[in-house]
Amino acid sequence: MASVLECRGLTKAYKGKHALDHINLKLNAGQIVGLLGPNGSGKTTLIKLATGLLKPSDGEILIGGLKPGKVTKAHVAYLPDKDFLPPYMTTEQLLNMYQDFYKDFNRSKALAMISNLGLNRKQKMKEMSKGTREKLQLILTMSREAAVYLLDEPIAGVDPAARDYILRTILSNYSEKALVVISTHLIADVEAILDDIVFLKNGQVVLHQQADDLREETGKSVDHVFREVFKC
Repeated sequence: MASVLECRGLTKAYKGKHALDHINLKLNAGQIVGLLGPNGSGKTTLIKLATGLLKPSDGEILIGGLKPGKVTKAHVAYLPDKDFLPPYMTTEQLLNMYQDFYKDFNRSKALAMISNLGLNRKQKMKEMSKGTREKLQLILTMSREAAVYLLDEPIAGVDPAARDYILRTILSNYSEKALVVISTHLIADVEAILDDIVFLKNGQVVLHQQADDLREETGKSVDHVFREVFKC
């Protein structure tokens, strides 16, 4: 399988402290990868470097062999860990905006998911519940025909029913030729859909393995291994 996202000695420092410390990593197409670690482990920093929102202090990160920039942004769908869409816009306006901004946006796919949820296309973001906003933002992100999907804590702060919907949406709406990276510390909730796992600890990769191989070798769930690696 082709390497879609690659880190080579990737380092990001803030005021002398390393958020990421010379990491080397290759992630392939056709995989749903769990980027797993506690808060402060470097997950969000890595994702922001992949989107081009941050620049490395040292080393490099490549998307399809290219440094993040205008070309790669056209092929990377990014879901931040916070509300990122204008609160005054309606669902219909957001659909139009995504269609205008992204050539790979599949409006029919988005409309089908919005219909399944029973969303009011005239309702504004600020009028929606937190769970509904998160679902809508995920729908818009996953309705792009992207090569890479970067999802930062997509299930944090929502109820279990919303988590199930979000995970089903991720699983059923990405292309098998794409790479999906899910950053989270809620391992038990996402474990069932992960092909590959990356444990980040103090800005370093401490484990990178196929999820099935890890379970077979240890006789334990990914969540159990995670708790052992990151126990206080």
